[in-house]
Amino acid sequence: MKNALIRLREGRDGLNPAEYAAADYVLADPQRASMLSVHELADKAFVSSSAVIRMCRDLGFEGYKDFRSSLTVEIALRDENMSLSREDIEKGDSISEIIQKITYKNVQSLLDTQHLMDTDTLQKCVALLEKAKSVILFGLGASWLAGRDAYEKLLRINKPCTINEDWHLQLLSARNSTRDDVGVVISYSGQTTEMIECMKAMKDNHTPIIVITRCVDSPISELADYKLYTTANESLFRSAAMSSRISQLDIIDILYTALANDNYENCIKQLKKTHIVKP
Repeated sequence: MKNALIRLREGRDGLNPAEYAAADYVLADPQRASMLSVHELADKAFVSSSAVIRMCRDLGFEGYKDFRSSLTVEIALRDENMSLSREDIEKGDSISEIIQKITYKNVQSLLDTQHLMDTDTLQKCVALLEKAKSVILFGLGASWLAGRDAYEKLLRINKPCTINEDWHLQLLSARNSTRDDVGVVISYSGQTTEMIECMKAMKDNHTPIIVITRCVDSPISELADYKLYTTANESLFRSAAMSSRISQLDIIDILYTALANDNYENCIKQLKKTHIVKP
């Protein structure tokens, strides 16, 4: 299932004004929108029918029929609490309100990310990581933190890997990569210019690339061999990259666990060997 609501929320910022208006109408009342024809939705959003169809195609659907079908199924499968999901942190919120809002956004991001997961792609990524001579991790800011977590996990099971906080060192690692390595690029926006440059360097070296990014078309997703999608319900405090980081760590945990599970006995021994007991 393509998850219409997730794709709308994640991808609407990249739409043109008319398409954005149609997307905004659907997000405001998905239940009502799911019962409208393409012409009715266009009238309600004050846009043309062609703008609605373009919106559907830009979000990865074959057309309005495909989009509407996905929207209807998604509404039926989940309790879509849109009023709560839109609530943002406001000045004067109590600690209890902050707990409720942030926890909801984080949990919803994990559930949405689960709905975006493709098991075949995940299995191929695990196989690629398993046979790779070295795993080279890339990311900046909060995405670097997710990469650092992956680095520590892979070290525990003795999987050769590297990560650098300095972007210039990341670029050097990309330029030194080989077809026997695998690059894992983490970028929620999919627009980070430094990561794009690193990916182009790896492409020149025929290094396979896995990306962990949001589920929209972007320069980073276009350069990737394998795409693992995350989603986020960010608040006004987007600079803190809260729920997007949670989703990235979720993907990292899944990849690590699947990789370790494929080599269960050896990994159990390695985890015991690398366990550090504090004095």
